[in-house]
Amino acid sequence: MRKAIIVWGGLKLHEPEECARITGDILTEDGFAVEITGDLGIFGSDHIAKADLLVPIITGEKLERAHADALVAAVRGGLGLGGHHGALSTSFKESAPFRYLAGSTWVAHPGNVIDFRVNITRPNDPLMQGIPDFDYRSEQYYLHYDPSIEILATTTFSGDYDEAVRNITMPVVYKRHFGKGRVFYSALGHVAAEFEHPWMRTILRRGLSWAARG
Repeated sequence: MRKAIIVWGGLKLHEPEECARITGDILTEDGFAVEITGDLGIFGSDHIAKADLLVPIITGEKLERAHADALVAAVRGGLGLGGHHGALSTSFKESAPFRYLAGSTWVAHPGNVIDFRVNITRPNDPLMQGIPDFDYRSEQYYLHYDPSIEILATTTFSGDYDEAVRNITMPVVYKRHFGKGRVFYSALGHVAAEFEHPWMRTILRRGLSWAARG
């Protein structure tokens, strides 16, 4: 049985504990043994490297350099890393090693919670098969992202809330390989209620399973 560790913390606005519980239920349904913790000290343990999947549901917080370097090494060795919204792009923003690993950094969400369109860019990818373009209401994330990521879905900014980003197309869902490890990220899921959207939930379910070791 594959082992997943979910670590939650940081900004309460993103409802990290509630999202961790729902994510844990999804992974359990998919046959994972799931450990959920709010103890960020777990990043200092080699316990993480022995898992098959790590899901940080964290906005902000700090990661010690030694712990970041160990995490990067673990993913290079095969540990899967994945998450949604307040996860890879908002976790440990001051940690250069983690930013290098995650593949994106959140910088803005013009208009805050708004309606926007998600466009599937790789409909033949197994993670996106059968999923149509869809409307969504959440924070529309503007990211700085690594050119090595494989973009699976995008959104285009209207410019109604910030003229500077008019007609800019930005990743919403991506995956990447990092050494022997895999990284998955979906910008959807600002709060726990968004897991009720069927495509948000399906994309996350598929992406986390894909990222996991083995």
